[in-house]
Amino acid sequence: MTTTATPSVAALDAELNQTVLGGGILDAFDRFYADNIVMQENNTPATVGKAANREREIKFVDSIEQFHSAAVLNTAVHGNVSFSEWVMDVTFKGGVRVKLEQVSVRKWHDGQITHERFYYNAGNA
Repeated sequence: MTTTATPSVAALDAELNQTVLGGGILDAFDRFYADNIVMQENNTPATVGKAANREREIKFVDSIEQFHSAAVLNTAVHGNVSFSEWVMDVTFKGGVRVKLEQVSVRKWHDGQITHERFYYNAGNA
């Protein structure tokens, strides 16, 4: 019997972050997020399910006029939970430029994210 080991959470998280930084937000979503994904922005109500969250991601991507820069400043892993500190400078359609600093907390199961919550405070760039 041959088994394939699931990559470590740290390796999966690093690959996800690099995919997003390379402009593949929707590709990363399709690959790394479970069908039963629960996503939450700060204290807003969570969005449940892959279809609903993919639609939310599409709206986010479509709202951006220009990505000026994005970087992952720090990452950490504890068991099946990964943490990534991000900084992004984007202009949304309509001309509003925002510097977004956020932390993403992801819970992983069998190589996919089952829960992700974003903590952030946005301000003008």
